[in-house]
Amino acid sequence: MKKKKFKITEKSGLILEGGGMRGIFTIGVLDNFMDRGIRFPYIIGVSAGACNGLSYMSHQRGRAKYADIDLLKEYDYIGLKYLLTKGNIMDFDLLFHTFPEKISPYDYEKLANSPEHYEMVTTSCVTGKACYFEEKNNPKRVIEIVKASSSLPFVCPIAYVDGEPMLDGGISDSIPLERAISLGYDNNLVVLTRNIGYRKPQKATKVPFFFYRKYPNVKDAIRGRNAMYNRQMELVERMENEGRVEVLRPLKPVEVGRIERDIDKLLALYQEGYDLAAQIEFEKE
Repeated sequence: MKKKKFKITEKSGLILEGGGMRGIFTIGVLDNFMDRGIRFPYIIGVSAGACNGLSYMSHQRGRAKYADIDLLKEYDYIGLKYLLTKGNIMDFDLLFHTFPEKISPYDYEKLANSPEHYEMVTTSCVTGKACYFEEKNNPKRVIEIVKASSSLPFVCPIAYVDGEPMLDGGISDSIPLERAISLGYDNNLVVLTRNIGYRKPQKATKVPFFFYRKYPNVKDAIRGRNAMYNRQMELVERMENEGRVEVLRPLKPVEVGRIERDIDKLLALYQEGYDLAAQIEFEKE
């Protein structure tokens, strides 16, 4: 495969899509970047992308892979049993407390001292709009934000940031390329977790009447999520064709599901991300 070239400038951004366990592709990309000392002035992550980006920000190579593969093998932290017993499809206590505090302690000092800007995306239940948070100094708030960014509608409880109810950032801004551009970062690399040409179904997502009754705006955002996502994918592909953005994505339709538990599938997708990232030659100003 012919190597791509990407010049990192002060206007370079790294955009990390979510996708649940499909984010293992992104982890492979980020581990390759860490192996080569590749850093971007601005990084923004959504949902699983926000989780994985945190380990990139703290330079903890292999930590995110450990969470998605080794931790999954040992604790089997995804499934209906958690939805029935804890009201959450994933064991958030393990993922956002036991793991970063005891099993693989997160290096908050590295995060605080990092020169890069790092934003995580959530969706406000009140407005239905995207919220963008940059937090490096308050560990408790970091966890609040990343937990909110990862709180999938219907199968995860509402989370709170600064007292405001929040859900998954992918509801309102799945691929925050436009956010990066609006901040002046116009030389971007986008990491997607779907193959080229992928689109969500055209029909709106149905929201049962008993969900989010106090939050009509977030219900509207969930209904419109597919159309929003498809518009963003079209923008990425158009800008890619025009040579205005670089994209890393799986080469073929991804067989890994959002709550995938097949370790072999996860390992293969991780390796694909790592190998594709290795095909990019980076230059610096």
